Amino acid sequence: MNAIQARFNALLSHKASGDSPPPLLTPAVAGKLLERLNQLRLFAHAYPLLSNLTQGCLKPSDLLDFAYAHELQGVSLHLLDGEENSLGRMNREQLLAFSAKAERLGLDLHLEISSTRKEDVDQVVAIARTLGVRNIRVYSRYEGHLSRVMDLIETDLHYLAKLADQHDLFFDFEQHEELKSGEIGQLLERLKHPRLHALFDFGNMINACEQPLAALQTLAPHIRQVHLKGVRIVPEQNGFGHYGVLQGSAEDDLPSPRMLYELLMLGEQAPQVIAFILEQENHYIAPAFRQSGEAPDPFIAYREMSETALPPGYTAQRMAADERRWANNQVRYVRGLLGELRVLCELTLADTPLACA
Repeated sequence: MNAIQARFNALLSHKASGDSPPPLLTPAVAGKLLERLNQLRLFAHAYPLLSNLTQGCLKPSDLLDFAYAHELQGVSLHLLDGEENSLGRMNREQLLAFSAKAERLGLDLHLEISSTRKEDVDQVVAIARTLGVRNIRVYSRYEGHLSRVMDLIETDLHYLAKLADQHDLFFDFEQHEELKSGEIGQLLERLKHPRLHALFDFGNMINACEQPLAALQTLAPHIRQVHLKGVRIVPEQNGFGHYGVLQGSAEDDLPSPRMLYELLMLGEQAPQVIAFILEQENHYIAPAFRQSGEAPDPFIAYREMSETALPPGYTAQRMAADERRWANNQVRYVRGLLGELRVLCELTLADTPLACA
């Protein structure tokens, strides 16, 4: 094994023990990976700066400045991020001004809501049309036995498909802690609609009692957007919760390099993933939702929208200040990881003998 392959193996095996071994970094693999790295689109997300937005220290337009300063390709914003300053509370003139600023800075906009209910979907679609946005993240928050929850979501997805066709939109359903990847895949397979896909979150499968790489493999055919973050896995009863940590830190239990590689390589002719979104959630706490050995039709408890309480010993001011540093650090970590993959690809291709004429 040469030094390049050894380093590639070490990088992709990080926190991925027990999973399939890394692939051989052949010239063909290196060429495809390098092409995908050149096409990768990194987005800022509002959640890493949520305390700043909640307190009014920052406004959604400031997130555009953050993305531009870090040379990102876009911003993904929840409709409620920023409280009274949020997109959901802006009038038409304010929305148009926000969209115009994003266009001036060369940034794409994606929207997110924490629901699939008609009234919430109608609101986000109206705002998306004003902003000129085509990509919307959704997830469900229903309570009841799994079979009933799946039926409710399927009904909602039919409505989303109708709106997507009508207004030239795409909806990406996130695996958000209570549903397993196979269950989401099953819903999407039932509809088989070209405008309905999935958003893969780096850590949410933990709460559904799944392993990261196995969940990625199951959902792979449907993944169109990705949330990047770090997670510490916390055993709870017969399942697992997770605690948000800095991505790439010693506390991060996720095989981030391997997941990033697998996601980059999705799609035969063109990249399948259109946005890698930097959604660091340091100090976020999420309980276990699914258990090992659960009943065939388990009860799914209602969940509130995600929020991060102040950690012990933190003031709101300190949290807001630290968020900015942590957000910068995530950009640095991800860029460093991407840079190392690039170097390994370039070294592999440089080491490839030229074909004879």
